[in-house]
Amino acid sequence: MEITTFVKTLERDGQLLAELAEEAGTDARVPTCPGWHVTDLLRHTGSVHRWAAGYVEEGLLERMPFPDAPELAGAELLAWFREGHAALVRALGEAPDDLQSWTFLPTAPASPRAFWARRQAHETAVHRMDAEAALGVAFSPVAAEFAEDGVDELLTGFHARPRSRVRTPEPRVLRVRAADTGAAWTVHLSSEPPRTVLGATDDAVDCEVTGEAAWLYAALWNRLPLAGPGVTGDLALARLWTETAGI
Repeated sequence: MEITTFVKTLERDGQLLAELAEEAGTDARVPTCPGWHVTDLLRHTGSVHRWAAGYVEEGLLERMPFPDAPELAGAELLAWFREGHAALVRALGEAPDDLQSWTFLPTAPASPRAFWARRQAHETAVHRMDAEAALGVAFSPVAAEFAEDGVDELLTGFHARPRSRVRTPEPRVLRVRAADTGAAWTVHLSSEPPRTVLGATDDAVDCEVTGEAAWLYAALWNRLPLAGPGVTGDLALARLWTETAGI
């Protein structure tokens, strides 16, 4: 996907997140993030936006800690969130294509600018879903291409890292298929970090998860139940994902 597409998605979903949060109220609970209220959602996402903007604006080459969110609430917290989101959108729009900065996923795009545009677009899209959950409305549509990319980032990026907790005592195989885009991923589970191979390999599969890319996106990020007719085989692997795949 083009960097500009990620930036436009980031811009739209961040604005929508703020609007939803304002309508729900900052004291509303966020059912997709147990223990969180909208205040926590805004503070977390706002801090991540400022953290990412630092790499883009300053070309930082080492990992930096997340900035502390201010102890704000209500309208002041919303204004703080909107300010940080707008600054990130602006930074990514103005950054040079040859930007050099620290990145953190093993399958990240070669360009740090592309990495941060992609990562923050997905970060914000998922948390926009959290704001919709807080308000009690259906998730806004997610474009199939964007959703497929987000599933790929999750499986081949986040869960290729040593910190992934999706482990099984014995080798097992999970297949993920996007019915509308044709994409497929074969996830090899074991006592080691998951190893994901693009495509539907010839390996025997213990559990298969099939659905439209937008549903896979929400379900694998644990914003919808990973259940239903599209989940076949050993359902314990689907439950394992739900219990251990949180980022």
